[in-house]
Amino acid sequence: MPPTRPDRPARAALLASLLAVTAALTVGTAPATAKAADGAVCNKFCDARDPQNATGDRTPVTASIYGRGIALHLSDNDVMGWASIDGAVAGDQVWLDRSFDGGRTWSSGSRLGATAVPAGATGWRSQMYNVDEWNTGGIGALRACGKAGNRAEISCTGWARTDWNAASRSTAAATSLMMEYHRDTGKFAGWWTSATALTSLIDNIRISGMQSYRYAISTTYEKLIGAEDGDFTNSYLDDTGWWGLAWVAAYDVTGDARYLETARKDADHMHDYWTSTCGGGVQWATDKPYKNAVTNELYLQLNASLHNRIGGDTAYLQRAEDEWAWFRGTGMINSGGTVNDGLTSACANNGDTTWTYNQGVILAGLAELHRATGDAALLSSARTLADASTSSGYLNPGGTLHEPYEPDGTGCTSDGDSFKGAYARGLGILDKELADHPYSGYLDRQAGTLYARNRNSLDQYGPHWAGPFTVTGNGCQHSALDLLNAAQDG
Repeated sequence: MPPTRPDRPARAALLASLLAVTAALTVGTAPATAKAADGAVCNKFCDARDPQNATGDRTPVTASIYGRGIALHLSDNDVMGWASIDGAVAGDQVWLDRSFDGGRTWSSGSRLGATAVPAGATGWRSQMYNVDEWNTGGIGALRACGKAGNRAEISCTGWARTDWNAASRSTAAATSLMMEYHRDTGKFAGWWTSATALTSLIDNIRISGMQSYRYAISTTYEKLIGAEDGDFTNSYLDDTGWWGLAWVAAYDVTGDARYLETARKDADHMHDYWTSTCGGGVQWATDKPYKNAVTNELYLQLNASLHNRIGGDTAYLQRAEDEWAWFRGTGMINSGGTVNDGLTSACANNGDTTWTYNQGVILAGLAELHRATGDAALLSSARTLADASTSSGYLNPGGTLHEPYEPDGTGCTSDGDSFKGAYARGLGILDKELADHPYSGYLDRQAGTLYARNRNSLDQYGPHWAGPFTVTGNGCQHSALDLLNAAQDG
């Protein structure tokens, strides 16, 4: 007798249950094993657990005030933390703050586990609280705060989290980047910078194997497919190029054909604005005839990438070859081997800034075109360009990559905050294509400096890779992740 099948309602319930578990695993969570009470967050355990039950005790950050020591304790396996105060007297207070946006905001007045030191004690601690809210996708951070009982001033530690989805340099940076992600809009910050941030995240999924944030790929796609001019196109052709490359990366890790088809639409949109001005090339925007470097470098990389993923293609390969033949003859590559911003109206090198991303995207484009054609001359040209940028004292003062006119104090929201990441990504792609991997040492040194000098306790990064850490935000964070990805992928 064949096995009995569940009836339709039972099958539907079973399917719903399986989908719920699958969704939980996809975002790197686990179904809650404890029931929430009074609005508490529950993951493995519910908030307000006694620290004597902790399976670990790590103290990543401390602070002090009026002779009192304040510490944040983390139990990585429990994914929880608690606050402690020592050197205290009766009436001193200690508590936790919890943030779900990288420490920008937290629930005012909540003071999780707030407690006062009892008479006769010189140290005290709060209860344990969860770092993350897995059931809503909240990626959290904790800090410990405290005060002397007879004083108004408060002292808090830096923000930190357990090693859940943060066990390595790159996954910790990816987790902090996801604190910048807005599920409701499908964006990080800005338009093209959301594309580059998504690409950084996808690269980390591929390189580290951490699948926790894979949901951001489909969420971004579905939320934004109809935005701007549709299919991730808009009037700025470089913006379209960034998005096209993001969807190539998405296709590589998911195999979902809709992403590759969208990348094709983006490349075709760019191709519509290949004009005869200055003998060829894609103009900067639909209404701006300026021929600049980055737009054409993106066009090269996108078309070569599509050829390498579409069987039997000739059209995208021809476009990529036409682009390189035109680009190398424009004069945008200066006598020092670095790339200026673009061309004058008289079709000469305009001598404008050698932005770092202009030095990096071209390397990725040539690596992809070499993969398509096997032409060794392409790698020779790429080496010449990479040697120039990695050895440039102007771009590497003191040995660390520095953006010309590097922004600061902007919250990492300016375009320039994203540039160095594109450079590191492009250099890493070229380094993998070269048999001797000549730039892995450079990438490792940059990553080591970044980690040592430009990082806070939450693995957030600022604009200056040589330090000091100042501010953080989407552009700085995904640029740092690009570098850490490239160093790890070599």
